[in-house]
Amino acid sequence: MKSTPPAHPEPVEGSGPVPHFKEEAALLAAGYSLVAGLDEVGRGPIAGPVVAGAVILPHPPRRPWMRGIRDSKALTRLQREELAPVIESKALAARVGVSTSEEIDRVGIVAATRRAMERALDALPVTPQHLLIDAFPLPGVDLPQTAIIKGDATCLSIAAASIVAKVARDRMMDEADERYPGYGFSTNKGYATPEHLGAVGERGPCPIHRRTFSPFIQPRLMEDAP
Repeated sequence: MKSTPPAHPEPVEGSGPVPHFKEEAALLAAGYSLVAGLDEVGRGPIAGPVVAGAVILPHPPRRPWMRGIRDSKALTRLQREELAPVIESKALAARVGVSTSEEIDRVGIVAATRRAMERALDALPVTPQHLLIDAFPLPGVDLPQTAIIKGDATCLSIAAASIVAKVARDRMMDEADERYPGYGFSTNKGYATPEHLGAVGERGPCPIHRRTFSPFIQPRLMEDAP
């Protein structure tokens, strides 16, 4: 999901821990030239898709626009929205992959998340030689890969992927708010906030709610109980 970068993008200074390029540098030194970072957003909400980002950063990483890259959760929405198009335009490659709420209900959140990550990889215009993933290995992908615990906070490529994925998913939820008003999707992004749960209680679920997630499975379990 490409977006138009600013004509003269300025680096956005992020807050929080500064992710490093150590993992990428070690792989480059070992002979890999295309190292992709992957991350996903949206595993926990009760509505909307799960979205994965895949980003191959140029090297060396001493570029002004990279200074603001952080875990997407450590950035404001404005910072993410300013950084995402710059990453998309200046990275060697950056793409997203999506699994819908219907697919999540059909195959489960773990399988759906892996499918979203695989789709992000498939969408890249070049094939990476090694993957750096935020603690979520992909056994179905025949590429060397390293799963890093809290990789979105420590690894630059994974952090960049987290930003691209987060901005893409937020926009999808903003569009969902227009299609299904009353649930507050533009603010809660599908997470189970008290206001969101209250709206579900009043209106019932809409087409993008995950019917296999609580609170939707609870009434069904109660009805099936002897």
